[in-house]
Amino acid sequence: MSWASSGVLPLCGHPGGPPLVPPGNAAAVAAGLGERFGVDGARLLSERAAFTGHRRRGRRSAGGACRLLPTADGWAAVSSARPDDPALLGALAGADVDDDPWPALVPWLREHTGAELAERAELLGVAAGPVAACPSSVPEPLAPRPLDGALVVDFSALWAGPLCAHLLGSAGARVVKVETPARPDGARLGDAAFYDLLHAGHRSVVLDPAEPAGRRAMRALADAADIVIEASRPRALARFGLDAGAAVAGGTTWVSITAYGRAHDRIGFGDDVAAAAGLVCRDPDLAPLFCGDAIADPLTGLTAAALAATAPPGGGGMLWDVAMSAVVAATLPAGEPVASREAVRRGDAWVLESEAGALPVAAPARREPPGRAPAMGRDTAEVLAGLGIAVP
Repeated sequence: MSWASSGVLPLCGHPGGPPLVPPGNAAAVAAGLGERFGVDGARLLSERAAFTGHRRRGRRSAGGACRLLPTADGWAAVSSARPDDPALLGALAGADVDDDPWPALVPWLREHTGAELAERAELLGVAAGPVAACPSSVPEPLAPRPLDGALVVDFSALWAGPLCAHLLGSAGARVVKVETPARPDGARLGDAAFYDLLHAGHRSVVLDPAEPAGRRAMRALADAADIVIEASRPRALARFGLDAGAAVAGGTTWVSITAYGRAHDRIGFGDDVAAAAGLVCRDPDLAPLFCGDAIADPLTGLTAAALAATAPPGGGGMLWDVAMSAVVAATLPAGEPVASREAVRRGDAWVLESEAGALPVAAPARREPPGRAPAMGRDTAEVLAGLGIAVP
């Protein structure tokens, strides 16, 4: 069973209880996607926790920023990961809060439905949603394309997009990471070795979209790219002067990673999106518990990389609309939720009983970074000059 060897189970369940088996086949799907890049894709689902030491925390996410909370008609996943989130969650609940929004939010949720939460969350730009089934349409990868020497321009941040870029880079692509002075990749503030793992060997460019010259350079980089990766809502990209449609018409493969699809303006992170899509473990009373560590991120990163690494039909451009919620939902079984299967203790270890015998429950494991990630903006002038783009 792919779940047993994935390292995800120690991140599922109550802190003092046994590891639980998640529903569906996400680990097997990840394993198949990873084979395309010579990596154990199932192990990638838990890899960050091997660097951070995160473990299962029940109805708090492994990283601590997301919670599962009861609503008037079920359960919801709510994230408070950004500095502005406490104030936004206070506004959602109609209350003044300090740095701890939960005392005001918990009673508000109990009196409102998941649909009401989703509506207000989208309006305020909060990462939250009810735990429910999501649409599960995910594009199928096409025939492989050569990646050796291909130029990948990565405008994304955090985990899903950078993992996609990392996998493409491992297959021979040249990766240029683009950040802005006002909004560097938030993952730079996380575990440094994990950041190195995903970004070593890439080039780092910093451009200011508030300046006309910065916007022109961003557009020129996108025009020069064979593959563009981004994880922003379309209206945010428009403010940067980036037009996916124009790039695709010019022959670019454009990978757009969003929480719920380009047609929606909702935001989301790996923990709340996975839970809202239905990837949760269940207590005997069917109350939900978190699965893994922001598992929608690595699953989406693997999916996006597999799509980017395939040749567009007719040799032209292609827009891959990769919704994290749909990627997760596609791995889940139909039907009503059931209580999660438990691992059992054998001596000092946990195992899963199966027809083939007792399967050891693996802990999260790390790959060692191949080097250091470049300092932010280190390669701006060199990259732009090499592509014939005017340096701002």
